[in-house]
Amino acid sequence: MAEHASFTAHNGFALPPIGLGTYRLNGDAGAEAIAAAVRAGYRLLDTAVNYENEGSVGRGVRLAGDAAEGVIVTSKLPGRHHGAPDHRTSIEESRSRLGVDSIGLHLIHWPNPSQGQYVDAWQGLVDARERGVVDQIGVSNFLLDHLERIERETGVRPVVNQLEVHPYFPQVEAVEAHRELGIITQAWSPIGRAGAVLQEPVVRELAESHGCTPVQVVLAWHIARGVVSIPRSQRWERQRENLAAAEVRLDDAEVEAITALGRPDGRLFDADPATHEEM
Repeated sequence: MAEHASFTAHNGFALPPIGLGTYRLNGDAGAEAIAAAVRAGYRLLDTAVNYENEGSVGRGVRLAGDAAEGVIVTSKLPGRHHGAPDHRTSIEESRSRLGVDSIGLHLIHWPNPSQGQYVDAWQGLVDARERGVVDQIGVSNFLLDHLERIERETGVRPVVNQLEVHPYFPQVEAVEAHRELGIITQAWSPIGRAGAVLQEPVVRELAESHGCTPVQVVLAWHIARGVVSIPRSQRWERQRENLAAAEVRLDDAEVEAITALGRPDGRLFDADPATHEEM
């Protein structure tokens, strides 16, 4: 079973098992929700240029005051900024909107392989790290061949690959490959957007036997697999409930029972990184 305190990449960079997704946490209300999450104990926040809320995330961190010490903020480079010099400007603008000297973790949002620029984008992140504009660099929605190519051509391996991972789409092969490479797997939409998976009998039975909620069972499943999850919630009660999932311990048989819910068509939408494009 995975150690729950943190998950560590090949270079020693560590992330907590549960972070906060901030998609659609915008404006003053979003900033307040983010501040509440930081005060509740979140130390990982996830945003992106395309979420159009980096300013609110930065403001939320500042509103949290001393409670924000040690918080890692993640942002992402959009597809339209893959090429030079756009990637440099994009990263620096993200830093300005967040109001930080250096971004804790910066990812490429999607590889957009038909555009053929994701290696250039990765080199842009490598250069940004060397300039001190970002602390750590990774990717999102990359397939294994994408990962192999960027490391082969730049000599630099990502610390994170953020993927769609939930019980209907458990990404068994990718999670194991990342583990062998020392790349931390992060799960976006970790509970399948709170859909049918929470009504699955195995999830509800485990929630009852562990005295927790179905959402906590699914988050505990991620943790047991060594996967960082970034559930989104604007309500402080749910934020605290999600964090408490780190105290739920599932055994190997329980983990396998949830993993068995995986489906060939388990993606939430047609977003295969081999073909999907987001600019």
